[in-house]
Amino acid sequence: MNSLPIGDYALLSDCRSAALVSRAGSVDWLCFPRFDSPAVLARILDPGGGHFAIRPTGDFQASRGYVDQTMALETTFRTATGTAVLTDAMAVGRNDRGHDLGAGSPGVLLRKLAGTDGELEVEVSYAPRPEYGLIHPILEVIPGGVTARGGADRLLLSGPADWQVDGATATARLRVTAGQTVSFALQHGQMAGPPLAAWDADQIAARLDDTLEGWRSWSAIHQTYEGPWRDLVHHSGRVLQALTFAPTGAIVAAPTTSLPETVGGERNWDYRYTWVRDSCLTMEALWVAACPDEANKFFAFLAYAAASQLRRGIDLQIMFGIGGERDLSERELPHLAGWRDSRPVRVGNGAWNQRQIDVYGELLGAAQRLVQQLGELDPVTQQFLAAAADTAASRWREKDQGIWEIRGEPRDFLYSKLQCWAALHRAIDIAPQLGAQHRAGEWATARDEIRAAILDQGWSEKAGAFTQAFDSEDLDASNLMLAITRFLPGDDPRMKATIDATAARLTDERGLVYRYLAHDGLAGDEGTFLLCTFWLAQAQAMADEVEAATATFERAAAAINDVGLLAEEVDVPSGEMIGNFPQAFSHIGLINAAWAISQARQRAAGRDQAGG
Repeated sequence: MNSLPIGDYALLSDCRSAALVSRAGSVDWLCFPRFDSPAVLARILDPGGGHFAIRPTGDFQASRGYVDQTMALETTFRTATGTAVLTDAMAVGRNDRGHDLGAGSPGVLLRKLAGTDGELEVEVSYAPRPEYGLIHPILEVIPGGVTARGGADRLLLSGPADWQVDGATATARLRVTAGQTVSFALQHGQMAGPPLAAWDADQIAARLDDTLEGWRSWSAIHQTYEGPWRDLVHHSGRVLQALTFAPTGAIVAAPTTSLPETVGGERNWDYRYTWVRDSCLTMEALWVAACPDEANKFFAFLAYAAASQLRRGIDLQIMFGIGGERDLSERELPHLAGWRDSRPVRVGNGAWNQRQIDVYGELLGAAQRLVQQLGELDPVTQQFLAAAADTAASRWREKDQGIWEIRGEPRDFLYSKLQCWAALHRAIDIAPQLGAQHRAGEWATARDEIRAAILDQGWSEKAGAFTQAFDSEDLDASNLMLAITRFLPGDDPRMKATIDATAARLTDERGLVYRYLAHDGLAGDEGTFLLCTFWLAQAQAMADEVEAATATFERAAAAINDVGLLAEEVDVPSGEMIGNFPQAFSHIGLINAAWAISQARQRAAGRDQAGG
């Protein structure tokens, strides 16, 4: 059983795929060539799932951090006899700079170990296991490295070691002295493609330097936010870029699958896809922590992937593959034990064909942000967005599975109705850009009907708050979006009551927020949600409760690991991060909450000046 905490890992990315490397220098998750490709290293999900470890022999201490303005990781190993620094990165394309970061990524993991003091003995263990551990490849030592053959993948590990092969695992021991450097490159190719050639130390060093420069060039033109928690916001922006699939602009919810929502439980989902639900909040975060160019590309991906569906009169799909794929059928991998025996391990996501009518509001929210900043939309996109508003107007009364993809019976979820309201509100705002001024009156009538229904059926006198579904008494953190979408002002008495009820009755002892506590048709419990905690901070800021918002933000930010990454949830008994990692939504929540608090502080300062 892999007992390492999820927060023990750091993320590497080439803006096409990702790796997770432990504090002890073991790469325990790696997919080539895309985020959603079958893993070639998956020890995080099973002890035999494959790894590539570089670490000192015997006892050592490790500290780590990302190289400034990059997603390359430096881990410093200290032993009784010496010190060495391990630099890990996934290579981006040669001379990929700025907006083109990741455009030519070759599918190579780079690792460089440099002795800085004394002498260390280092052990290297390489156990590739393609197709999520199903394949134990044939390893062969060749000049300059080790090849792996078996299945559809080619793998070549370049490095200077004297390798010993035992079955499908290669090991080596090295002595590294101060001033000495040893370098490795794990390349991926397809069996049908050309043979891979080993890289020498100079080639590896050159590609590592080029990758660092690529990330720095991206940060230099994107990272302009200067508000509170500046470093966290900037780093979260780089995390979102790291979770971006450069060829299309799609952003994965997380680069992992089946890291559980509760230890030992079955709420284990594949998050290596793009959700329409996330689009509006993602666009907002990209404007704060990245750049309009990334937001434009992300929206273009969504519009391209989804544009034909409404023409056929079917529901807009809630999620897509990172290349625009629609069939994300879910299956289980019974040969994998799961992280801390959390079964089943799943690939694909059965929620892809669920019905969620909230997606129209989120899509129009993304479009509204886009046209406000970037101007004209093409005719196909205009027609598509107008059709999305029409669909929200005609279907808002229908039941669905809600934002949280509850796998029970469809219900009248308040959040879904809210997003239909938002779809129409936003469509009316951008009707001229959609060439749809003639529809604005009809949209306004439906919008006002939805608003009346939410205020009448979404509010519970008994709960003293807006609730999860019409005529329900259950709280749901998604109702904080009533303020965030500006359906109600943050200081509206009903909104403030909902904010206060969430803070008082939907939190754990740490003050972190649950999504909901109502039964959802699935076995087991789940942790508190970091996104929802940041939502609470954002809603409090919009209610001008700056001190409360700051305190809530700090409680959520306390979950961040030593390299600035957030998972989806926090385990209530242990305080460990759980769920797929790192989670884009958590970092999006951090960025948007920080921005809301910065705006609230400016408003407070303005009031003080006016009063003074």
